[in-house]
Amino acid sequence: MERQPIVMYTDGACSGNPGPGGYGTILRCGSLEKEFSCGYRRTTNNRMELLAVIVGLEAIRWENADVTVWSDSSYVVDSVEKGWVFSWEKKDFARKANPDLWIRFLALYRRHRVRFHWIRGHNGHPENERCDRLAVAASASPTLDDTGYSD
Repeated sequence: MERQPIVMYTDGACSGNPGPGGYGTILRCGSLEKEFSCGYRRTTNNRMELLAVIVGLEAIRWENADVTVWSDSSYVVDSVEKGWVFSWEKKDFARKANPDLWIRFLALYRRHRVRFHWIRGHNGHPENERCDRLAVAASASPTLDDTGYSD
């Protein structure tokens, strides 16, 4: 059975860096759509941008999905598309931020065929704006501590 491709839109938000933050993710597969968001009491913008992608990939219920991710995060998109994260992995993420999330991401990334596209944030793109609203709303009512963040 051939599976339909998945399109994912993501965004992260943080008030202060570190500070309260959240992520928003939209997954689309054919006519089906799901939204995800969550807020954290103390985190960083980059952690929320990366976590938005992770949560979307974790929601995919089959292996080898074709996934196109649209993100306004140069940190996430460039790290993958320019291959930086693979070099960091070879060096056990020495002196790199967010190794816990990158390790989690890579395990999911390798289960699928994932392509990233960068989109300019706050530029009127409907899904990006929707993800931003989800992330900001989640950051305004944080429910979790981000135990992966340390000063």
